[in-house]
Amino acid sequence: MSGRECREGTFPGASSTSYAGEGLPWGGLLALSMAAFITILTEALPAGLLPAIGAGLGVSEAAAGQLVTVYAVGSLAAAIPLTAYTQGYRRRPLLLAAIVGFLLANTVTALSGSYALTLVARLVAGVAAGLLWALAAGYAARMAPEHLKGRAIAVAMAGTPLALSLGVPAGTFLGALIGWRACFGVMSVLTVVLVFWVLARVPDFPGAPEGARRSLKGVFLLPGIRQVLLVVLTFVLAHNILYTYIAPFLAGAGMMKRTDTVLLVFGIASLIGIWVVGILIDRRLRELTLLSTALFACSAVALWLRGDNPAVIYGAVAVWGLAFGGCATLFQTASAKTAGPAADLAQSMLVTTWNTAIAGGGIVGGLLLDRLGVGAFAPSVLALLAVAFCVTLSAGGHGFARHRQA
Repeated sequence: MSGRECREGTFPGASSTSYAGEGLPWGGLLALSMAAFITILTEALPAGLLPAIGAGLGVSEAAAGQLVTVYAVGSLAAAIPLTAYTQGYRRRPLLLAAIVGFLLANTVTALSGSYALTLVARLVAGVAAGLLWALAAGYAARMAPEHLKGRAIAVAMAGTPLALSLGVPAGTFLGALIGWRACFGVMSVLTVVLVFWVLARVPDFPGAPEGARRSLKGVFLLPGIRQVLLVVLTFVLAHNILYTYIAPFLAGAGMMKRTDTVLLVFGIASLIGIWVVGILIDRRLRELTLLSTALFACSAVALWLRGDNPAVIYGAVAVWGLAFGGCATLFQTASAKTAGPAADLAQSMLVTTWNTAIAGGGIVGGLLLDRLGVGAFAPSVLALLAVAFCVTLSAGGHGFARHRQA
């Protein structure tokens, strides 16, 4: 593909307004990153504020915890059908609709005194998240030159680890300082800023023409898509078995009171991981996916064999964070490149698979903990990672294709 073709946006799925030069459109990509940051923070913030939210709404902490559950249900249920239905819609209005969904949901959450109304608001936020995650990676790829698409997705996804490692702890601290309702109010203000940012710096793209729209079955049967989804399912399931129950795991090593420090180490390592992936992904997608899976497996082995040693735990968690930090970028890039013009629909499948793995991690991890104890976590994680590694290794032609020099 020539530079002129790139500038005119004639690659599959692009429009004439894609980008003006051969570099990255940083303003637009950082706006997408901010959208990812707000999405993750909206999802996870209640977890750190449950006692205060429960007291404010007059419900138990367990009932307040359902604000997280209903968000996940909305995202899981809406991603595929909503993305399929909106294939023909212009992209920027659709992106703005998802962002406005967060604005409405967080504003209602900040003001509502009704538990039922707050649940509805959280469901709306989950639906908005399902749509936004389906759009984000394909949108970032369409904004960038062909040789920088993976790096563009990495920039757009950088808001995710930032929200997890810095945003959620900061939001929890702020909630104790100014109150949980004010925290959601701050989120609404940030979302208003994001709306104007998107209008100023994010280009619009047309939807898919009627004759070019794909069916769900057609996208699912594209060579490589099923392999990508299977790797996402096994890798993210392995992560969530361990991450969801990290506190009881650390309790076995007498480190329960250091859970926050351990998670901070994980978050910092995740930021390094996404930075490394962002630099190399356009040339080494397949190799990075294999390396991330292998590093996670090494971490699980260390936790299995020496999970009673604090120094080993900190080191293993750092390696685990390094492996996990860039995985969303790796999987979304693999999905976008494999699906081509059907990237948005493929991303909606990835979102659904990812959320299924999160829910599955809670269920499977809970069963393992109740029946076999924390010692069963590492072997289960290793079995899942072995599947992810083998599928990635065998998907050299499609899905996690070998890099070909232009």
